Amino acid sequence: MNSVDPAVTVATLAPFATVRQGQMIATVKIIPFAVPLADVQAVRAELSETSPLEVAAFRSARVALIQTERAGLKASVLDKTAGVTQARLDRSGSRIIREERIAHNAGALAQTLRAVAEECELILVFGASAVSDAHDVIPAGIRTARGVVKRVGMPVDPGNLLVLGELEGKPVIGAPGCSRSPKENGFDWVLDRILAGLEITDRVFSGMGVGGLLGEIATRPAPRERTQPFGEKREAGFKGLKVHAIVLAAGRSSRMGGKNKLLAKFGGEPLIRRVVSRVLESGAATATVVSGHQADLITAALVGLPVKAVLNPAYAEGMATSLQTGLAALPSDVSGVLVVLGDMPEVGAEDLARMKKTFEARGGTVIVRATNDGKRGNPVILPRACFAEIAALHGDTGARAIIESGAFEVVDIELGQAASVDVDTPAALQAAGGILPG
Repeated sequence: MNSVDPAVTVATLAPFATVRQGQMIATVKIIPFAVPLADVQAVRAELSETSPLEVAAFRSARVALIQTERAGLKASVLDKTAGVTQARLDRSGSRIIREERIAHNAGALAQTLRAVAEECELILVFGASAVSDAHDVIPAGIRTARGVVKRVGMPVDPGNLLVLGELEGKPVIGAPGCSRSPKENGFDWVLDRILAGLEITDRVFSGMGVGGLLGEIATRPAPRERTQPFGEKREAGFKGLKVHAIVLAAGRSSRMGGKNKLLAKFGGEPLIRRVVSRVLESGAATATVVSGHQADLITAALVGLPVKAVLNPAYAEGMATSLQTGLAALPSDVSGVLVVLGDMPEVGAEDLARMKKTFEARGGTVIVRATNDGKRGNPVILPRACFAEIAALHGDTGARAIIESGAFEVVDIELGQAASVDVDTPAALQAAGGILPG
């Protein structure tokens, strides 16, 4: 249809996109004011009696979830997997009606598969270790249960290690390890097609390779990474990495009774100026301050400092928009971004410098996170490889979902209480030594 005349355009979502009721899936536009009738007729001639567009409706299913266990695998990981999986099933109105946690061996899996097959329509299996070949525990368990293994592996990354089988006419999916994360992977593609009643043949699987690179895995060596000379220590790092900083300062200080906590005085200095000064002292290539609420006052508090101030007009929608605004303002040579909250008075320049040094020593491919007694905190350094995922964030969660997705190696740097002390309330601000503006 689009080949008839550039003036007549048809645009659709990508094939197999998951859609919801009321969502636009295609547009037809006449670019100029009018086109010859012959062109319109030629476009219509391309249409057959069957619509070129189709939406396959999801069908709700009763699902059995099986997770195998080995020593050292925490129960919290299994609990999280169950929650993430149910969230995926919510798209189709499906639900987990039975969950089993069993030993990681083919015999135990086969016995459990036979037991749950009677009461469910779909079986999902998460292994305690990755599938290495067609004779590993999950495919072996399916065959031992007198099922059929249709596929081991798929050309979608993350998601390569998926297993697809069938038992008593019911699909069995051996989920890859990446599907313990809510981040999109090959498991989503197979799960959604099955629940929409679409056949997945070998040819369909093969075709998934085009567009199947869903995300870069930070820990995997890439051709563009510089190799280290023989004998050079890892700690020497990678020269040329540029870590730029973003200071988030757009919040409304909603629990401060109408006053802006970032303007509170610490030792006679506004908090936001204190934080930004330490960022500048850390060795970050540049510092960008993202403002929103009372942006003029925030900017005034930074007069004289070599920073770039940018305004986030959508700051009320949550932290994600401020992070995206800051990211868009960074120079093109950025290797990683140091994200600092503007309300953390105890994080020192030496703390930030230590995080930056760790990021550089690991080649700029890891997430570096501050912790307090082993518990997650702030600031954080995010590698360039996850910037596309930052662009897809929404709401007030910041980058937490990316950090905890499992797609990137996370290196924790213990900063003590500095990593967790913020000043969200008047009492917390006073305890930290701050004085609210009059």
